[in-house]
Amino acid sequence: MSATVEFARMNGLGNKILVVDMRGRPDKLTPAAAVALNADPQTEFDQIMAIHDPKAEGTDAFIDILNSDGSKAQACGNGTRCVVQALAAETGRKAFTFQTVAGILNAVEHEDGTISVDMGKPVFDWDRIPLSEEFHDTSRIELQIGPIDNPVLHSPSAMSMGNPHAIFWVDRDVMSYDLARFGPLLENHPMFPERANITLAQVTSPTSMTTRTWERGAGLTLACGSAACSAAVSAARTGRTGRKVTINVASAKPPATLSIEWRERDDHVIMTGPAEWEWSGRLDPATGLWSRDADRGAEAQ
Repeated sequence: MSATVEFARMNGLGNKILVVDMRGRPDKLTPAAAVALNADPQTEFDQIMAIHDPKAEGTDAFIDILNSDGSKAQACGNGTRCVVQALAAETGRKAFTFQTVAGILNAVEHEDGTISVDMGKPVFDWDRIPLSEEFHDTSRIELQIGPIDNPVLHSPSAMSMGNPHAIFWVDRDVMSYDLARFGPLLENHPMFPERANITLAQVTSPTSMTTRTWERGAGLTLACGSAACSAAVSAARTGRTGRKVTINVASAKPPATLSIEWRERDDHVIMTGPAEWEWSGRLDPATGLWSRDADRGAEAQ
């Protein structure tokens, strides 16, 4: 068995993704390798999508998802679109079914190059999100940051989209908040025993909103697909929008959009957006040592 595997550097709305081909191997990409890859500016990432042989009948692959700190993620919508684009280019197919620790995901690449991912059903039960305190209504939980009589952020909507999310509703530009300072405090708040993704959301019309996310295990990110889905669902759930919205991802470079539909007939959340291939190479899944295709034979610095 070769010591190295193929990987591709890709992005979804600027969300930095490494797609690693682990098919045909019994081993996994190690947390140490993830940390080493993230420490290199050329391979720095938000999530690794490691493609493994299928475990469940009727699926095309099992996707193991790692954050940049080496921890596991249950879901990554932007990363899933990258996997679809990579496999569609390899196989010529357009539709795929993946298994993750969060469940089964179906995805399809459209003729215009955009990719739709069925992210499944949202979860609202406090103990399944999970939260450390019981809330009958998780569309608005008791949590704030800042002075008690004038909080900077307060009363988020909480839910799970495969991983825990807290959506804070704001009435001004999401980029005007110091999310780099508040994000770590909220991600690791005792309210979230498994930590949480923290999103600022500004509703701009009944069919549009703007978001910015501090991602659990990754920090400030240019985009987060599951957070966009959670913001869209939470906006509809609280009557701020309808069930189909355009998400303007404020931190994406250049600014970009996702289309999210919380489908009424089955409660599934469908996310549609682009993916982009950047370059490819090989890496050692145990150590994270890597080389670019154009630099084969030369180890990364």
